[in-house]
Amino acid sequence: MTRRPAVLAVDGGGSKIDAALLRKDGTVLGAARIRTREFDENGGDGHMQQVVDAVVAACADAGTSLDRFPVADLGVFCLAGADLPADDRKIARWLHGRGLVGEDLVRNDTFAVLRAGTDRSWGVGVVCGTGINCSGVAPDGRITRFPAVGPISGDWGGGGDMGSAAVWFAIRSEDGRGEKTSLAEAVPRVFGYRRPRQLLEALYYERVDPERVLDVAPIVFHEAEAGDAVARSIVDRQADEVVAMAGTAIKRLRMARLDVHVVLGGGIFRNDDARFFARIDDGLRAVAPGVSIRLLTSPPLIGAALLGLDRLGASEPSKARARRALTHERLTPETPARRKERT
Repeated sequence: MTRRPAVLAVDGGGSKIDAALLRKDGTVLGAARIRTREFDENGGDGHMQQVVDAVVAACADAGTSLDRFPVADLGVFCLAGADLPADDRKIARWLHGRGLVGEDLVRNDTFAVLRAGTDRSWGVGVVCGTGINCSGVAPDGRITRFPAVGPISGDWGGGGDMGSAAVWFAIRSEDGRGEKTSLAEAVPRVFGYRRPRQLLEALYYERVDPERVLDVAPIVFHEAEAGDAVARSIVDRQADEVVAMAGTAIKRLRMARLDVHVVLGGGIFRNDDARFFARIDDGLRAVAPGVSIRLLTSPPLIGAALLGLDRLGASEPSKARARRALTHERLTPETPARRKERT
């Protein structure tokens, strides 16, 4: 590259971090995706160093020297863990100290999901993956967001909570304290056990990583679709929590009479349960009759890039160019299997 990129866009969650370097005309110069080794929701050094690792990988993809800092004029960092204003300031100080970019903009990853899922600059974004979070932007630029730091901030939802609930119901089904459910067989099977009691002991004696409860969420959706009432109650609760967050954001920003776009992003939304999405749609239409639900299937990194291009006053064709270029395929490292498939 003969001149410095205009935008460094970063989207980081609990499982991966994506980064891209772009010109102001939307041309993608380099992009990369790395899997996170650890996630610190408070923006600790270990997690933030992985953000740098993703930037280094994007620079290498762009063919630029890694000793040339800042690497871009503007950096947009949409990160899980940027939940409170104090988090934003802490992350911004950390980034400023590394001198990665000329100017930095720190946002929660929900803002990337929102901007990636609509051509508008306003609406509501919900992320539901490991946990759950939501943010909203009004047409006049007003913002609302939630702390979303777990039960202490009133949250319930995401793979962790759905998985834990399924384990709870499975154990009570076996020992007689609760309603009979197919989860009593399906949940232990995820971990290689036959009975909930075996799973209980494995978790208690730490023979199983507690983080693996995240793997249970898809099973809950499967059993719910198969007709299990207990599994359906967990799925319904998750839908209701999405409605509670997004609906509250709509009301806070006084958008109930607008045709507001609600963008849904994250692993929990990668399912085919029509009743789940219908419940969300019905719940939100009770708040805002003109609401439009949009399921994000493209990388949220697009949203971080567009936020940067918005800030620089880039043209609509430039934004469209960036949107077309930043695909999952572009971000996924090519393996021998993928190379063989492509050729």
